[in-house]
Amino acid sequence: MIPPIDKAMPYKLNINGATRTVDVDGDTPLLWVLRDVLGLYGTKFGCGAGLCGACTVHLDGAAIRSCITPITSIGKHAITTIEGLAGTDVGKAVQQSWIDLDVVQCGYCQSGQIMSAAALLAATPRPSDDDIAGGMSGNICRCGTYVRIKAAVKQASALIPVKKRAR
Repeated sequence: MIPPIDKAMPYKLNINGATRTVDVDGDTPLLWVLRDVLGLYGTKFGCGAGLCGACTVHLDGAAIRSCITPITSIGKHAITTIEGLAGTDVGKAVQQSWIDLDVVQCGYCQSGQIMSAAALLAATPRPSDDDIAGGMSGNICRCGTYVRIKAAVKQASALIPVKKRAR
């Protein structure tokens, strides 16, 4: 029998490389588990409808909106938040580029922007302008730093070591 999702129960999650157990209702959005239960405050609440990108995290490397992702859909997938991103070459390159180019203005949306950029660059290490536009679409910056964001994605792309394919 499948338990009803409105009852609190323990869920084991792989977050930033560590297994964490949380006791929440099954329909609790991942965003609130990260922030309210685990104290990972880097992921932000923006719109609550998956439209602004402030809550972006990675699920097995893909950018997702945590505000609309119920905890029951996570299973054994690996979650990476902004707090865990610096552990990767792509994450280091993106964060350094954001600093070098002074991308941040108010900063509220930037963890989501960085997470989307890192997912884009992990999948497409040398993106075209169209790739960047597509990969960053849906991330809203109320301060309008889109030109600096695009420049930082390009710079980060140049900083990421290209892995050679095995022969």
